[in-house]
Formats: sequence, C-alpha cells, structure tokens
Amino acid sequence: MEKEKLKLTSSEIGTLWGEYVNGTMTDVVNRYMVSIIEDEPIKNIFEDAINTFENQKRQIVTFIENEGFPVPIGFTESDLFKDKPRLFTDIFCLNYLHIMTLHGLLGHSTALAVSVRKDLRDFYDSCDNDAKKMYHQTIELLLEKGNFQRDPLFYPAQNPQYISSQDFIDGFFGKGRKLAATEIISISFNLKKSIMAKTLSIAFSQVAQTKEVRKFLMDTQNTADGQIKALSKIMQADNLPVPKSWETEVTTSTDSPFSDKLMLYHIGFLFQAAQNYHGAGLASAMRTDLVTAYEGTILKNLMVTKKWFNIMVQNKWLEQPPLAPNRTEIAKEV
Repeated sequence: MEKEKLKLTSSEIGTLWGEYVNGTMTDVVNRYMVSIIEDEPIKNIFEDAINTFENQKRQIVTFIENEGFPVPIGFTESDLFKDKPRLFTDIFCLNYLHIMTLHGLLGHSTALAVSVRKDLRDFYDSCDNDAKKMYHQTIELLLEKGNFQRDPLFYPAQNPQYISSQDFIDGFFGKGRKLAATEIISISFNLKKSIMAKTLSIAFSQVAQTKEVRKFLMDTQNTADGQIKALSKIMQADNLPVPKSWETEVTTSTDSPFSDKLMLYHIGFLFQAAQNYHGAGLASAMRTDLVTAYEGTILKNLMVTKKWFNIMVQNKWLEQPPLAPNRTEIAKEV
C-alpha cells in the first residue's frame, strides 16, 4: 500500500482529537489575554501564538475530515465573554503561556511518537518546532523582565562518586542525605505546575457562575496548595529555594471572561496532565520522603479528577473521543 494512502490509526486519530480540544481551550484563553495585555512585547508573543494555532487548527481539521470522523466541538467564541475586566496581570499571562507551551511540547512529542504516516509526522514536526520557538521566546522575555526563576544551583564535587550506603534512600526519615540533582528536575517542574493550577483555581473560582463549579475550584485550590507545601517542605529542609507563587497576579474581578465549561475543563486538564509529571517524579525519586509525597499527590489527583469527571458529565460538557467499534452491539443489529 502506498504510504500516502495509509489510513490513520486509532492512536493517530486520538492525538489529533486531543490536540484539537486542548488547543481550542488554550486558544480561547490566549485570545482573552491578548485583549487585556498592555505590554507590547508580551502582546506580540500572544498574537504569534494565536496565529500559529489558527494554522495548526486548519490542518488538524483537514486530517480528521479526510478520515471521515466528525470534528470535535472543542471550545469556541461562545466560551469567551468579550470586554470583561482584567483578571490577570501581564506577567502572569506570560508565565501562563510559558507553562502551556511546556504542555504543548510534551503533547507534540507524544503525538509524533505514535504517528506513522509521513504527512502526520511532518505536521507534528512543524508543531514541535513552533512550540520550541515559543518556548525560547517566553523564556527570553521572562528573563529580560526579571521574572523567570531558575532552579536551585549546586556546587560541583571534585570527583564522581558511587552510592555507598542504603542510607541514600532514607531522606530525612533516616540518617539522610541531600536531594540529588536528578530529583530536583521533577520537584521543580511539579512545583511550577502546581503553582499554576492553584493560581488559575483562585482566579476561576472568583468568576465562576455556578456554585457547584465554584466549590470544585476552591477545592482544587486547596489540593494544589497542599501539593505545593509538601514539595516545598522537602526543598526547604535542604535550604533550597522554591518557585514564587503567582496569587498576587490575579485581580479581584468577579466578572467572568470564560464559560464555566472552559474553566472546569482547563483545571481538569492541568490535574490530569500533572499525573504524568508526578509519575515521572515518583520514578526518579530515591528518597522515601519523596516517594511518599508523590504517592500522596497522585492519589489526591485521582480523587480530584473523579469529581471533575462527574461534574463535566452531569453538565454535558465532556466530549466523547472516538471509540472502538462495539462488536457485540453490531452483531445484535444483523
């Protein structure tokens, strides 16, 4: 069979479906942010992000339609309430774009890894290049404005060393040892993601239109705060700095620029995506206190996503992805 005539696999359709839904969600938020941003360099980056996704969206739609699948609803202009007061500061908007770009990089890499057809691989290659460009732009601007907090610095040892004792895994529950550089990667990453989730939960809870959604968002704020404290405690025990919080970058506005559907989906997305990072942290943890912290966090996130799923389904806000054919039901119809 000619390569260009290969049908897309279930995994390839699944990644396109996810890219569309998550991309349209972020695009709505970006369109709101670009309308309130006053700093020209930050506004320019957001305009680039909007234009980039518009091009990607057209290509995703073409892939899906050519395979005969319905295009997801995702998020549209109906989820954006225009001319609403400022909910975030400019610098938070830039931090938001940076964190969501990190999510995009992971998503594109995963999509590329399951893609076989060349035109789809080429598409995800271009998406990855777009995301890497955005990643560099956001970091450069955050550094320029003095708002990018780098991870802790270590001082070099004179020579390489082997682990020589079982105490290496004890953390501060035993004789203890300091955090390893390989462990800092996930701790820092997870702290930044939890700080973003907490800040958005605070902002969204202020403007949510229904009590049910507002209550859920207040709960996720507390859950994220607990995760931040657990990892921060471990860092601070080794006299290492933790990333700063962004709560003060949220205004006191109570007038929502977004639909409850979008805000609830967004927080659910962050908590589900975080499971990947917490799992990676658990896999790289070699101290018992870190293992305990990650296990607790993963369990709490599962409880959050269960509540999230129930609310989304009850309100008919959660789209169903393409499903495998039900052979039993098909046989009954014959």
